[in-house]
Amino acid sequence: ELFSPSQKYQLLVYHADSLFHDKEYRNAVSKYTMALQQKKALSKTSKVRPSTGNAASTPQSQCLPSEIEVKYKMAECYTMLKQDKDAIAILDGIPSRQRTPKINMMLANLYKKAGQERSSVTSYKEVLRQCPLALDAILGLLSLSVKGAEVASMTINIIQSIPNLDWLSVWIKAYAFVHTGDNTRAINTICSLEKKSLLRDNVDLLGSLADLYFRAGDNKNSILKFEQAQMLDPYLIKGMDVYGYLLAREGRLEDVENLGCRLFNISDQHAEPWVVSGCHSFYSKRYSRALYLGAKAIQLNSNSVQALLLKGAALRNMGRVQEAIIHFREAIRLAPCRLDCYEGLIECYLASNSIREAMVMANNVYKTLGANAQTLTLLATVCLEDPVTQEKAKTLLDKALTQRPDYIKAVVKKAELLSK
Repeated sequence: ELFSPSQKYQLLVYHADSLFHDKEYRNAVSKYTMALQQKKALSKTSKVRPSTGNAASTPQSQCLPSEIEVKYKMAECYTMLKQDKDAIAILDGIPSRQRTPKINMMLANLYKKAGQERSSVTSYKEVLRQCPLALDAILGLLSLSVKGAEVASMTINIIQSIPNLDWLSVWIKAYAFVHTGDNTRAINTICSLEKKSLLRDNVDLLGSLADLYFRAGDNKNSILKFEQAQMLDPYLIKGMDVYGYLLAREGRLEDVENLGCRLFNISDQHAEPWVVSGCHSFYSKRYSRALYLGAKAIQLNSNSVQALLLKGAALRNMGRVQEAIIHFREAIRLAPCRLDCYEGLIECYLASNSIREAMVMANNVYKTLGANAQTLTLLATVCLEDPVTQEKAKTLLDKALTQRPDYIKAVVKKAELLSK
């Protein structure tokens, strides 16, 4: 034969790799499977016929692609095909001791997406055990409600052994506040980090600050931080969907259009450019186009909260309220600390005259996220819909404006109430 068994295995892997890069994922899986079968046969042959001491064969066997790497690539194909169960199954088949940090990281993310939180936590912890500075694993644990102190304890040895790493414990503390929805303390902690010379003008921190200001309803500071981050990194995509939404809400549609064009020039394989263009369409009252662009963004990233909100808002404005409710509920599942997800759902309930459901949801948000200007105003908005609870609405709005006299939503609702 033209090729030896080991060369056949190598060629099958190379063929599968090229198919993967051409985005022919099903075909790639087929070739990776054939490669693994070839490797199995190769292993049996080598056991039956041990090495004769040929020096040339040793380097060749050492250069063969790793079976574990092939399985990882197969899992990547399955995730691209949105077959997460198959991806988990192939990675689960790798013995624990042979799992590299990137395999554990992929498993952790897949488990998290599938709602298997305990398995996800275990995999993230394994990543941190092998790589104590894996920031994505730290964020993964914090997002699954693991206490900041517990996560910090897993990095304490590395912080003490490497100079100039004292910022990491503060960083963990900051993101622990982010994931518990304590926006004020998260903002203060990240601001203190940003003043340190090592992390000054850090694009990731600026992006996080912008997002936190947005969640806290401080749109002016949010836009300011997004602009700073964008100036430092002109190719920045992360968070630009929220930035585009804020610009659109302010009526700066020309800026939104320019931002969308710039993002498409960087990459059309991320959800953000599609969401930004969708926001331009939505605020231009072209709801069917906004719906299409939102659906395209979700196709690229099913975890894009901003895409779900865009599509939900478009469906609501087109009168398809029940479909919109499904999208807002999914957004809440993905981002339980984001008030705008609940606002969208409550607007759907009010649009369909389900005032009771809206009241229950507004009360739950008030209890879960705490009594701040935003939650007080949201509850007051629902109370305004019922003549019986309008006096309560006035009390709630007064409390909101005492906390934040410049909170525009509360000012507008108070004006509406007084005009009645």
